[in-house]
Amino acid sequence: MSQEKPVVEIDHVDFAYDGSLALEDINLTIREGDFLGVIGPNGSGKTTLLRLILGLFHPLRGGVRVFGQPPGHARDLIGYVPQHAHMDEAFPISVMDVVLIGRLGKAPMLGRYRKSDRQAAEEAMQEAQVFDLRNRRFGALSGGQKQRVLMARALVGKPKLLLLDEPTASIDGRVEQDIYELLKTLNQEATIVLVSHDLGFISTYVNRVACVNRRLVCNPTDHITGDVIEACYSGPVHMIKHKCEL
Repeated sequence: MSQEKPVVEIDHVDFAYDGSLALEDINLTIREGDFLGVIGPNGSGKTTLLRLILGLFHPLRGGVRVFGQPPGHARDLIGYVPQHAHMDEAFPISVMDVVLIGRLGKAPMLGRYRKSDRQAAEEAMQEAQVFDLRNRRFGALSGGQKQRVLMARALVGKPKLLLLDEPTASIDGRVEQDIYELLKTLNQEATIVLVSHDLGFISTYVNRVACVNRRLVCNPTDHITGDVIEACYSGPVHMIKHKCEL
């Protein structure tokens, strides 16, 4: 992996909320083809790290570059899957319309979506395995189905970097496994950064783990020990190794 080009370069970054440091002296390089898991306790700065990569936040000190550019200039190359869909469940929006939102940066400013936008949406839904739901109301879907639709929305722009913020937090284990298997396939085309609380599950899929608790320590998956996890969480943590039967 060291021979691959850097996708994300974070250099001595500090970030603060209201004068209180949330991230301190963060150094991280993510290369093409990486599947990086990001773990840490609640409030440790994991989501903040993603927002810095997206260019939604700006560091107090240090620099962030994505594909060799300032993050805001590389957004067309990034797909983002949030933990929850902030959408009124009673709002009558279809799965197709939710996925098409991911084309807003590429579609015409005025007028309807083009045929190419709809074709890209259909391809993304096929990839995320929700094409058969395309005419369903988004609010009527299960949690796992909604997460797949949000993944399709992120994929419709054909991103080279995919960021996911705890995408399986509210779904059951079988669906969680299915989503990680999908991500494993997507990793053949895109670099992936996945925030998760479940190290036991993601360790089967990721090749590196970044432990974030204001500071950041990054290790290959096979170097993660109980001592490393306890240092990250500032106390004892039980790591459960899930057995995946495919």
